[in-house]
Amino acid sequence: MAVKESSRQAPDHHELVGRLTREQRLDLLQRSNIKGLLHLSGHLGALGVTGSLIAFEVPGWPVLLPLHGILLVFLFCLQHEAVHKTPFRSAGLNTAAAWGAGVVRLLPPVWFQHFHMDHHRYTHDPVRDPELARPLPRSRAGLAWHVAAGPYWTGQLRTLVVNAAGLNRDTFVPPPARAQVAREARWFLAIYVVAAGVSVLFGNAALLWLWLLPVLLGEPFLRIYLLAEHIGCPHVPNMLENTRTTLTTMPVRFIAWNMPFHVEHHAYPAVPFHKLPAFHDVLRDHLTVTANGYTAATRTATAAVLCGGA
Repeated sequence: MAVKESSRQAPDHHELVGRLTREQRLDLLQRSNIKGLLHLSGHLGALGVTGSLIAFEVPGWPVLLPLHGILLVFLFCLQHEAVHKTPFRSAGLNTAAAWGAGVVRLLPPVWFQHFHMDHHRYTHDPVRDPELARPLPRSRAGLAWHVAAGPYWTGQLRTLVVNAAGLNRDTFVPPPARAQVAREARWFLAIYVVAAGVSVLFGNAALLWLWLLPVLLGEPFLRIYLLAEHIGCPHVPNMLENTRTTLTTMPVRFIAWNMPFHVEHHAYPAVPFHKLPAFHDVLRDHLTVTANGYTAATRTATAAVLCGGA
């Protein structure tokens, strides 16, 4: 079968993490500036290749726009890691990565960190997980609009404006953090205004062809990727049951910073991206919700959404 959905009783993720020896923990938790920078260099290098081919308008360059966009939007996985402070040993590098990747997708890192930490505290809890605050549409047309990322872009624009105005009231943002959330939203808006102004002043369309249009074309691929993480899994506290690991190709694992090993990430969030394959080997026999590739994962997630079981 393409998708493994076992009903057998799984051990709690706390139990499995508790079985790790001290040596295993020390090895799994080892962060590395070198490994992080090498991976980032590869990701940015791929962006440099696609961006250069587009900029120089090589024959057939428009077909590269979606690929360039996929590489751009999957910097989200770097930002996701960075708010966990795991891709680099250096706190400064983690902060810079979170900001740089966040600017690409209108996703301010401090706000997102609070959002994401609640997602980890209440993973797949229909009441408390902020990822489930806006239920997925139950119609094919509504789901297609979700995958096209219409709700994402409008929602993030609204979030930036509300936060910049100092009106943030998200339950996952503690009141003492709201001033910082407001400041970062203002910085984000200032960056976009300056970038647009420079483009207009110099009559340069580089932002359109190297950022705006590509991210619009690439975001649906990220939406599909994100559907696979939890949709269709049971609404239970055990991370080995409420999260899905998708077994996929090396290129996909690379641009996603090994986050297809998603059960592994949720079971032990402090494990950095480059150690997730090793942790997968530890958990392999205990995984109860997996998919063999994103076609299978999407099929399962879509069926769950349309049947009201997401």
